[in-house]
Amino acid sequence: MHNITLINGDGIGPEISDAVVKILDAAGVQINWEIQTAGEDVIEKEGDPLPNRVIESIKKNKVALKAPVTTPIGKGFRSVNVRLRKELDLYANIRPCKNIEGIKTPFNNVDLVVVRENTEDVYAGVEEKINDNEMHSIKIITRKASTRIVEYAFEYAKKYNRKTVWAVSKANICKLTDGLFLECAREVAKKYPEIEYKEILVDALCMQLVQNPSKFDVLVMPNLYGDIVSDLTAGLIGGLGVAQGANIGLDCAVFEPVHGSAPDIKGKNLANPSALLLCAIQMLKHINEFEKAENIEKALFKTIKEGRVLTQDLGGCATTTEFRDEIIKNLK
Repeated sequence: MHNITLINGDGIGPEISDAVVKILDAAGVQINWEIQTAGEDVIEKEGDPLPNRVIESIKKNKVALKAPVTTPIGKGFRSVNVRLRKELDLYANIRPCKNIEGIKTPFNNVDLVVVRENTEDVYAGVEEKINDNEMHSIKIITRKASTRIVEYAFEYAKKYNRKTVWAVSKANICKLTDGLFLECAREVAKKYPEIEYKEILVDALCMQLVQNPSKFDVLVMPNLYGDIVSDLTAGLIGGLGVAQGANIGLDCAVFEPVHGSAPDIKGKNLANPSALLLCAIQMLKHINEFEKAENIEKALFKTIKEGRVLTQDLGGCATTTEFRDEIIKNLK
């Protein structure tokens, strides 16, 4: 029996969480879910979108599955995702990006991984108001964080038999901050002579990803670039509805989809649970439930490939529960 924290989110979060829990249960995975609430709905009751009980639950269980949580744009509380990453030191964000048969996309040979530094850079949200007409955002890049994320990327490449690691930056303009990131990347690369090391500017990467994504393998980059590029790569394989993600630290791991909480379809039974299910599959592999993970993955891929019962974003007209039940039917 595995003890795992489940943050069921807000918006469509509770609906897709329920679907995923039922699929894992049908597959025979023995999990004791410790359900925790967070986000916009919680702040009204507890005054904090990320109560300390959530952090303590993850620290205790070491593993969490997290549904999407609303982040206000331009105002309101600080992102729950950013706080989780900072407080638990979840320094590596891993975004596998590979085509799924049955989902029509411009490319059929995408198979890459974005490894994003998760704790600093502009995305850390360190900002200050100078006056009503001027705001500053501080870009923080450190040797420690840069070195460990590049080391993670090379270790990932080594573990999964990847051939090339690309360091992504804008060091031609951000000469000190991104320059330090590249300096660290070059030093780490020397320790892995069996893996090819390349460098590319982030703007050139974006252009080449939409022209020939198959040339790329493992992409490692600072936080803000990773946030943008990983969503771009999700678009190459069908969008955020099938994009998985994991946030890995030394002591804890949080698995979460990257799509939003979609409040416009909240409670309508229309949401696609695939991304959260893919995260759960990744989580099962993390806790060494490989056989169960493979069974669920095959059932999901079979459902999508057959194309008979799909949610609207995948081109069908099925509800969340109908899609869930079809996946369960395809389990072995």
